[in-house]
Amino acid sequence: MFGSSSLNAENNLSKNHSTMNENLNLTQEWDKVFPQSDKVNHCKVTFHNRYGITLAADLYVPKNATGKLAAIAVSGPFGAVKEQASGLYAQTLAERGFLTLAFDPSYTGESSGEPRYVASPDINTEDFCAAVDYLSTRADVDPERIGILGICGWGGMAINAAAIDTRIKATVTATMYDMSRVTANGYFDALDADGRYELRKQLNAQRTEDYKNGTYALAGGVADPLPADAPQFVKDYHAYYKTSRGYHKRSLNSNGGWNKTSSLSFLNMPILTYSDEIRSAVLVIHGEKAHSRYFSEDAFKKLKGDNKELLIVPEANHTDLYDNLDKIPFDKIEQFYHTYLK
Repeated sequence: MFGSSSLNAENNLSKNHSTMNENLNLTQEWDKVFPQSDKVNHCKVTFHNRYGITLAADLYVPKNATGKLAAIAVSGPFGAVKEQASGLYAQTLAERGFLTLAFDPSYTGESSGEPRYVASPDINTEDFCAAVDYLSTRADVDPERIGILGICGWGGMAINAAAIDTRIKATVTATMYDMSRVTANGYFDALDADGRYELRKQLNAQRTEDYKNGTYALAGGVADPLPADAPQFVKDYHAYYKTSRGYHKRSLNSNGGWNKTSSLSFLNMPILTYSDEIRSAVLVIHGEKAHSRYFSEDAFKKLKGDNKELLIVPEANHTDLYDNLDKIPFDKIEQFYHTYLK
């Protein structure tokens, strides 16, 4: 639970709350899957994107910080909430001197947006840009030193945001998924045009059913119990989302998953189209043993300039970079942000 010092911090740190934001039911207990740090002040804040959706976030500020700080907005993984991996990244980076913001994307977690559990390549990219709006207008943030960090599917959104938002000076992706590629092509690009056509038929039939029923059917989160023939990466997801290690009651992956029809917009809206035009710094991090490693390697090949870097973490799988503090290269991430947010 919050102590009085945390409540005071909340009052002090939330001064730029916008009158456009609707009231959200934000929990005031510490319900993260990681322990609270005594090195940072934490509070809940809200901000809005340009579609009028109010986003809920956890703000982490180094204790005894003074002046205008470099700031980092964090989100992901795809289907997670800010109480999971993004919050761990944000709190850890705040311990290292940055003001950080871990937010729930539109339609998920404590953020607003109806219907619930919708993903969108456009709106979710906008969520990062909206976080930059918020950070840019805080009195304790230097608007010329703002970065973003995207985990898993939000790694692709972060790169897309960096391609459109020149206010973003440094971008880090961890264990990145290109959600448009994996939706349209399947894992390891195994889905051909006929397969995509069948997928479209299924999804559009589901639209009809949803409209008839007046509700949106859920795709289901991570399989539980695991089928006997589950691939190793599915077992890894289960070990995070379905156990005490990472389970959270508001996490889509831990529970009922996204709406089935969320996949539709990713089928023909490739999010990395203009990534070769990013002029700001980008650090792409992936695990050596991750099934998803090819997303980062291929995305990195398209980036241009001498301020782009690919880091492959030895022996790490996809979910190791969610919460394994022995695998997540925080020293490198800190160094990168110090170099490009100065």
